[in-house]
Amino acid sequence: MVDGALGQAVEGLTRSHHRRRLRRVGWAAAIDPGPGVWAEGDPPPRPGNAVEVLIDGADALQAMALAISEARSYVHVTGWHLMPDFALTRGTRPILVRQLLAEVAARIPVRVLLWAGAPLPVLRPWRGDVRKIRDRLMAGTQIQCALDARERPLHCHHEKTIVIDDRIAFVGGIDLTSFNGDRWDGQGHPPRGAAGWHDVAARIAGPAVRDAADNFAMRWEATTGEVLPPVTRPSPAGDIEVQLVRTVPNGMYRMTPRGDFRLLESYLRALRTARRFIYLENQYLWSPEVIAILRDKLRRPPSADFRLLLLLPATPDKGADDTRGQLGTLVQADGDAGRLLACTLYAVGAERDYPVYVHAKVGIVDDTWMTIGSANLNEHSLFNDTELNVVTHDERLVQQTRMRLWAEHLQRPINDLPADPVTIIDTLWKPIAHAQAERHQRGERATHRLTILPHVSRSSRLLLGPLQGLVVDA
Repeated sequence: MVDGALGQAVEGLTRSHHRRRLRRVGWAAAIDPGPGVWAEGDPPPRPGNAVEVLIDGADALQAMALAISEARSYVHVTGWHLMPDFALTRGTRPILVRQLLAEVAARIPVRVLLWAGAPLPVLRPWRGDVRKIRDRLMAGTQIQCALDARERPLHCHHEKTIVIDDRIAFVGGIDLTSFNGDRWDGQGHPPRGAAGWHDVAARIAGPAVRDAADNFAMRWEATTGEVLPPVTRPSPAGDIEVQLVRTVPNGMYRMTPRGDFRLLESYLRALRTARRFIYLENQYLWSPEVIAILRDKLRRPPSADFRLLLLLPATPDKGADDTRGQLGTLVQADGDAGRLLACTLYAVGAERDYPVYVHAKVGIVDDTWMTIGSANLNEHSLFNDTELNVVTHDERLVQQTRMRLWAEHLQRPINDLPADPVTIIDTLWKPIAHAQAERHQRGERATHRLTILPHVSRSSRLLLGPLQGLVVDA
C-alpha cells in the first residue's frame, strides 16, 4: 500500500534524525546500545532497595499522602500539573493537596517544581493558568513553588516524583491533579459518571532514592538558583536492585548540557532481548524506535509462542498523537499469526459504559525486566520532555506486578490465573477481549471491562502516524 510505504519512509527519516541528534551530543549509545542489561553511566543500578508497586490512584495517592504527612526533614514534589484543591483521599474528610502541604510546610521545607505551562493560551495548561495555581498554592503558606519554563518548543516537563527526607521516593505516572481527568480511581474502576483512570506508581526506599533527590536538586537549582544540601546516602532498605533512568533534552540545563537519554536506552535494550512476551501499558505508542523493534519481533518471532500484548487508551487525549497509524504497521507485521493483541478498558455501568483512561507507563519483558515511570512511548517522552522511570530486573517483583495488573484487567483472582504468561494471553486475554468486541459490533452491552482496542486495522492511518511523529520532533 502506498500509505504504508510512505509511512515507513517517514519513520525512517525520523529515526535517522534521532540518530544524528544523539550522535551530535555524544549519546549514540542510547539509540544503539551495546551488550548488557542495564543502561550505562550514572546513576548506576543500586542494590538494597525496597520497592512497592502502587496500582491505581486510590492506593497510590493515599500512600503518598501518608508519607508526606510523616516527613521529618523535607518534601520535594515534581509534576506536569498540580491542583491545590485536588483530593488525595476521598470520603467524609478528604485530604487536599494544599491543606496537606501547608501543614507540613509549617515545620519543614516543602518545595514544589511544576512545568510552567504552554507559552501560548492555545494549549493547556497555559502559563497564565499555572501562575494562578502557583499563587493559590503558596498564598498564606510556607510552601515554595517554582515553575520550570525550560521546555523545548511544544514540549514540557512531564516527570512525576515525590522525594521525602532522602528516605522515600515515589516515581510514576500520577500527577496530583484532576486536569484532563481525575487521577483518583480504584482497581475495580467503578463507573463514576466520567472517564476512569488507570495509573501506576512505585514507592522506593533505599539507595536509589538518592538519584531521585539529585534529579530534583539539579532542576530546582537551575530554576530558582537555590543550591540544596547534598543528599544523604540512604541506608539499604530491602534486597531489590533498581536503576533510575531519565530523559533530559540536550541544551536544557547547565549541569547536563548533553542531556540524558538513558530512558530510551533502557527500553531499547529490554525490547531487543525479549524472547517470549512483551507487555506494555502506555498512554501512547508511536516511537519509531520502539515500533521498529516490535515490528521486527512480530515478523521474526524469537520463539514459536512469542506474544506482544498492549494496553492503551481507547482515545488518547491529544488527537495529534496518532497511535493507530503505528499499530497498523504492527498488524501488518503480525499477519494472521495471532501474536499481537491490543486492548483497552471500559468501566461497565448500568446504563452506559465509560472509558478507563490508560495513563500508566509500564513495560514488562519476559518477567525479567520492568519499568514504571512517567515516560510515554513517543518522541515527547524519549527525546524532548523531562521524564523519570525506575527499572528493575528483580524477577519476583516483576512477575508479582504483572500478575497483579493482569488480575485487575481480567477481573480474576491472582490464584485463578495460570502460571505461564503466554497461556494467560491465549486463554483469557484473547477470548475476553474478542468476545466483548463482538458484543459491541452486535449492539449489545459489555459484560467485561476488557475489549479490543477499536479502529485498528492493517490500513489504519499508516502515513499519518509517522508523519505526525516527524513534525512533532522536528
